[in-house]
Amino acid sequence: MLLEDLYRLMKIGHVQAQGVVDTMTQPVVVLDQHFCVTTANNAFIKTFEVDREDILAENFFRLGNGQWDIAELRQLIESVIPRATAVIGFEVRHDFPTIGQRTFLVDARRLVHPDDNSPNLLVIFDDVTERQRHDAQMDFIVAEMRHRLKNLSAVVRSVVNNTRADDPVVASFKEALLGRLDVTFHAQELAARGKAADFETLVRDAVGMTVSERLECSGPSAELSSSHVVPVSMIFHELGTNAAKYGAGSVPGGRISVTWESDTGPRERTLLVCQWREEAGPRISQPERKGYGTELIEGLAAHMGGSVELIYPPSGFIAIIKIPM
Repeated sequence: MLLEDLYRLMKIGHVQAQGVVDTMTQPVVVLDQHFCVTTANNAFIKTFEVDREDILAENFFRLGNGQWDIAELRQLIESVIPRATAVIGFEVRHDFPTIGQRTFLVDARRLVHPDDNSPNLLVIFDDVTERQRHDAQMDFIVAEMRHRLKNLSAVVRSVVNNTRADDPVVASFKEALLGRLDVTFHAQELAARGKAADFETLVRDAVGMTVSERLECSGPSAELSSSHVVPVSMIFHELGTNAAKYGAGSVPGGRISVTWESDTGPRERTLLVCQWREEAGPRISQPERKGYGTELIEGLAAHMGGSVELIYPPSGFIAIIKIPM
C-alpha cells in the first residue's frame, strides 16, 4: 500500500485505518504534533525489535538511544507538520543498535486526526537493504559477464582471423563468420546493459557501414527490450550482408529502405511491423533452395515469437518482419 492510499484511508475512518496499518508488512508509525509515538504497527515493533509499551508516547527521535535522531531526517520530518509538505523516498542508511546496518526509504505526511483535528504525522519505512545488496550483486555479475564476453570475442576473432583461407569458398565463409561474430558480440554487449535499444540505431549498426550509407529509414520512435537486441541485430545483419553481396547494395544507385509501424497482432499483442525493401539493384528470382542465412532469419524471428516473410519480385528483394514489443 502506498502512502497516498493509507493517507486517504486514515482520513476517512480512523478505526478502519488502524486495522489496515496493523496488517501492513511495512513498518508504520504515527506521531503527534510533538513527534511522540501514538501508534506503531506490528511490523514496526518486529523490524526494530522494540516493545510497544516502551515506545508509545515517547519522542520518536529519542527511540532506541536516539537511533532516529539523524540530522537530515529530523529536518525533513520537522518541516512536514507546519508546512503540510510530504517526504517521499528519503533514504536513511544507519547502523542501528539492535538490527545492524540497514537502509530504509522513509515516506512521511501530515495527517489530521479524525477525532480531534489535531495534526499528526504518518511515517512509513521501506527496508531496501536486501534489494540494494541484490542490485549491487547483479551489477557486479553483469559487469563481469561483459568483461568475459569481450575477452571471448577477442579470442574467437583472433582464431578465425589467423585461420588460412586460400580457397575462395573458405575465404567467403571466413568473412561471413567474422561478420556474424562481430554483430553478435556487439549486440550481446548492448543486451548485457539491460536497457531498451533504439530500433533505428540498432538496424544501422547491424547492416554495416556500406549498406547503412544508402539506407533510408522511416517510422515512429521505437525501442526494443534487451532480450530482442541480439536476434534483431542478427536478422538485419543477414539482410545487410545479402544486400551488399547480391542485392541493391552491390551496385551503384541501388537503394534500400526500412519502414516500420506498430500494429496489433493475435491476442492483442503489440507488434513492430518492419519492411525491408531493395530497389534499383540486380534482377532477382526465388532461390532454388533455402540457405543458412534464410534459415537463421526465420529461426530468430520465430524465437522472438514473431514472424518473417521473404518476397522475391524481380524488381528487388522484400522482407516483412514482425517483432513482438
